[in-house]
Amino acid sequence: MLEKQDLLLVDISNSHTKMIKSSYSSLCGEVFSLPTNDLDLKTLNLVPLDIQKEETRIVFSSVVPEKNKFIEDYFGIHRVLRVSTNLNLGFNIEYPQPESIGADRIANVVAAIHLTEAPVVVVDFGTAVTFDVITKENKYIGGVISPGLSAMTDYMADRTALLPKIDLNEPLSVIGKSTKEAMLSGAVIGYRGLVKGILLSIFDELGEANIPVIATGGYSKLISSNIEEIVEVNEKLTLEGLRIIAALNTQDDN
Repeated sequence: MLEKQDLLLVDISNSHTKMIKSSYSSLCGEVFSLPTNDLDLKTLNLVPLDIQKEETRIVFSSVVPEKNKFIEDYFGIHRVLRVSTNLNLGFNIEYPQPESIGADRIANVVAAIHLTEAPVVVVDFGTAVTFDVITKENKYIGGVISPGLSAMTDYMADRTALLPKIDLNEPLSVIGKSTKEAMLSGAVIGYRGLVKGILLSIFDELGEANIPVIATGGYSKLISSNIEEIVEVNEKLTLEGLRIIAALNTQDDN
């Protein structure tokens, strides 16, 4: 049976690479994370996931193409399944250039459809924040990409003489009593306004209200609070999508 085989799920994003062992039915154990810049053959040897090289099937999504070869070379390309729109994904794609859709976004949508029926919107708070839209006809029709929260705040610190870098957390009030408090309020509360505004515009364009929205990514918990349109936060959504893609596309060799 498929459940007897081991999987290693790998999500290579711009900032971090996440890995977790999995069966075809559920994720297993804790997520291992390392900076994507550090991903190479040497660091793969140090991954503490008890990987059995000859038995483990590797399923990975990547938005950093130059890192793909390290996964393929280390495990052997015959054992690696790389996420793309050429696979069985469980939804239809109505998009002019499907090959340009990020693999992480594909995995997110696959997971979201299995968590809740279409229509659904996925918001991923990564280096960029992405919105992906599946219609009630189970069609992927596109989305929105905006600068990520940390990218926006780092830009202000890098491009101004007097504005510092800040740690992102819940502001004490809207009106800041210091430069850092004012920046924090503008970042967190302002970003919630951006997210909510985009979601409402998506709903309006689709002509539907109350579409379920699932959030994932590094700042998903922080920003999703007080946005009633977001019904669930799942920090492992991309990895869950990889697991489901494996089940849809991998045949038992036994």
